[in-house]
Amino acid sequence: MKGEGKCNMGGMKLVVLYLALVLVLAAFLPGCFVVGDQELKWRKQAKSNSSPFPTLVGTSAVYPVLGNVYPVGYYYVDIRIGYPPKPFYLDIDTGSDLTWLHCDAPCLQCPEVPHPLYRLIENSHILCPDPICAIVRALEDHQCEKPTDHCDYEVEYADQGSSQGLLVKDVFPLRSSNGSLVGPRLFFGCGFDQEGSSGTTSPTDGVLGLGRGKSSVVSQLQRIGIVRNVIGHCFSSNGGGFLFFGDDLVPSSGVVWTPMSRDPKNQNHYSPGPAELFFGKQSISVKDLHVVFDSGSSYTYFNSQAYNALISSIMKDLTKTPLKITAADETLSICWKGAKAFKSITEVKKYFKPVILSFVNGKKAQRMEIPPESYLIVSEHGNVCSGILNGTEIGLEDLNLIGDNFFQDQMVIYDNEKQEIGWATANCDRLPKSGIALL
Repeated sequence: MKGEGKCNMGGMKLVVLYLALVLVLAAFLPGCFVVGDQELKWRKQAKSNSSPFPTLVGTSAVYPVLGNVYPVGYYYVDIRIGYPPKPFYLDIDTGSDLTWLHCDAPCLQCPEVPHPLYRLIENSHILCPDPICAIVRALEDHQCEKPTDHCDYEVEYADQGSSQGLLVKDVFPLRSSNGSLVGPRLFFGCGFDQEGSSGTTSPTDGVLGLGRGKSSVVSQLQRIGIVRNVIGHCFSSNGGGFLFFGDDLVPSSGVVWTPMSRDPKNQNHYSPGPAELFFGKQSISVKDLHVVFDSGSSYTYFNSQAYNALISSIMKDLTKTPLKITAADETLSICWKGAKAFKSITEVKKYFKPVILSFVNGKKAQRMEIPPESYLIVSEHGNVCSGILNGTEIGLEDLNLIGDNFFQDQMVIYDNEKQEIGWATANCDRLPKSGIALL
């Protein structure tokens, strides 16, 4: 909804019990801005590389997260871009670098999205000779026919989806953890040709790229001295959660840390290196399993060998239970039915054991334990289904993706400064330190 003097909170539902809580929340939520007399001043500044907001060093930006693993199928944030700031829903993706929006340039192949398409502002295009263009097109033959050519981009994803368009720059207003407002101008993709979208509508307005590459939003913020290059997300199994840039919210204790992989194949991906796979306390003889932490994937995908070994162990464990495979439910690859329809995971999790990844990249093995309630879902038909899928069958070959379901109810931290990945069990319904509910 658009209207003067109103701030579209993008459907975000916050439980506010006291007036004092409203004042505290203002420090964490994207702000509402009064356009008024400042608009002319902003338009002059937007034509240059300056920003209408002050810069701030050594802080964090925090965003409430919306969505869930099932039935929504993704976690996303309400990001404000431009000035006056306009809301956009962006899919949180640690598996890619470049942020992009469905863009009215005009849009050749864009689905219907939650908000009006992003509109280009004057002098926002990045030209081909710009060093930024070389960053984004580093894997291509970066040549410019003319110095006035616009810099184009193309992003391809593991699920065969893609986005093509032009690189642009605009203001990203950020509400920092200490309540201050900053407004750096960051580059991102104005996407006017997208493929791979299911149907004619899209639940988000684009993708928030948070990978390890230089085009990542947080890499850009770090280079201009606004935050440290640290990303953290906490996805609640109840839906929602929070996302943060910077290290203010990183716990001082209780986090399991392991080095990021130095494998050149994973240089732009978050990988904790090789892992051994366990079902319960029992190793299933799958070792040297290289995985990538990918918040852009709703579910977890293992290669055929690991998948078959794990599913075989699960099936063997279920032989003396009342659960039976049902082919009638196609929600996910494998679903089981009981004597009656299940209403929640609580009713069925007793039949399953945790899945454990033991990473051996550091001086000692570090374990990530995934309880049954994280890797299982209860479908709309009342059956329990496995959110662990065969990636080889969908063209991922030996790529193993740890998706959102494995991240539920854990704070996962990507510290690009120290080249470490950390995780800790957490209450993702509340912001740490503040105790503010995000329901």
